[in-house]
Amino acid sequence: MARRPRRNHSPEFKAKVALEAAKGEQTLAELAKRFDVHPNQITAWKVQLVERMGEVFDKPAKEAAPPVDVKSLHAKIGELTLANDFLEGALTKAGLLSAKR
Repeated sequence: MARRPRRNHSPEFKAKVALEAAKGEQTLAELAKRFDVHPNQITAWKVQLVERMGEVFDKPAKEAAPPVDVKSLHAKIGELTLANDFLEGALTKAGLLSAKR
């Protein structure tokens, strides 16, 4: 019998399977067949879930990034563009920058 290639499961999938196992509504064999995972793997994920369950409430929620004011950013881009154009013109007149740019 050929061996199946190694699979990497997403954390979401592992959590889903471990939670189903923790509920205890189905046997490990039933869950293994349903999710196509070895029963020992389900047991390992369940143990990890139970051991690390408290960490969910220990960490503070991630703060959302402050909202970006697009109008002020566009205004700043305009200011910088004007300054660059002015300096380019001044440097070109002074002969420090070629007019070919």
